[in-house]
Amino acid sequence: MKAETMLAELNRLRKDLDEDPTDIEWLALHHAFCFISYQMADFQKYLNEQAEKGAFDEFE
Repeated sequence: MKAETMLAELNRLRKDLDEDPTDIEWLALHHAFCFISYQMADFQKYLNEQAEKGAFDEFE
């Protein structure tokens, strides 16, 4: 699993919502997207560890 794939999906979900800073769903997605985009190497490391545990077997 690539970090870019997950980040793209988070961005798609975020863009599906109206940009509304009073909406907790938009806020959570927006800040998760921003944080992960700044921490791509760490996120990829996490995804690699999860892949070794089989977390994405059904997806792939």
